[in-house]
Amino acid sequence: MRIPFSKYQGTGNDFIMIDNRSGKVTLEKEKIVALCDRKFGIGADGIVLIEETGFSNFYMNFYNPDGSQSFCGNGSRCAVRFAQRLGIVGKSGEFKAIDTKHDFDSDEQVVRIQMKNVLGIEHENGHFVIHTGSPHYIEYAQSIDQMALIPTAHTVRYSKRFEEQGINVNYVEEIEGGIKMRTYERGVEDETLSCGTGVTAAALSYGYLHPELNEVTVQTRGGTLKVSFRTVDVGAFEEVHLIGPAHWVFDGEFEL
Repeated sequence: MRIPFSKYQGTGNDFIMIDNRSGKVTLEKEKIVALCDRKFGIGADGIVLIEETGFSNFYMNFYNPDGSQSFCGNGSRCAVRFAQRLGIVGKSGEFKAIDTKHDFDSDEQVVRIQMKNVLGIEHENGHFVIHTGSPHYIEYAQSIDQMALIPTAHTVRYSKRFEEQGINVNYVEEIEGGIKMRTYERGVEDETLSCGTGVTAAALSYGYLHPELNEVTVQTRGGTLKVSFRTVDVGAFEEVHLIGPAHWVFDGEFEL
């Protein structure tokens, strides 16, 4: 069976998008791994299936390249653009994902996604652990562009504390006008050019350190995103929004 797909990217985080409103597409782990492979497959940081739901405009069914599932911030912006192209939604609406419902609105430049509230964070020994739909370890560092990211991140990702369930590892550096960051993503098990839930977590950690802020600009290797929020208590944030671009790359088909 030939399955049509579209490739989208949000600040360099790229995804295979599939219209599965018919419910006929079922992807086994081995197929997901093969499709995301950058040498022998299409190549992607994940797969998004747009599916029917009776409670929102659509359901965003997201798979990491290893077949595991989580919420994906950049993937959700791409899902909105894909759903708009399919004629499912207009400039605003809502979708359901693995973690919760998400409202969105958009214009020609950006898609604005409402993320889940974060009502508690861990801050100890100089690092943060924040769950923004996917768990993130945040550590502030200097000269992160020169950092040997993968071996450094492995000391956290495969530590006894995080090895079983896994965690995304982010290194953040303060710059003029905001922060910049690099991310090692679980499920991808490599550095990605951007990570939407990681950007959100990093921005909230910066908001924790600078409680006067209600928006943070975050520079990733794939582009710039913004995160807006309202601080309701120490380490507690509501009205969290991830804001940034999402673009179509190409269309194709694969054999299922």
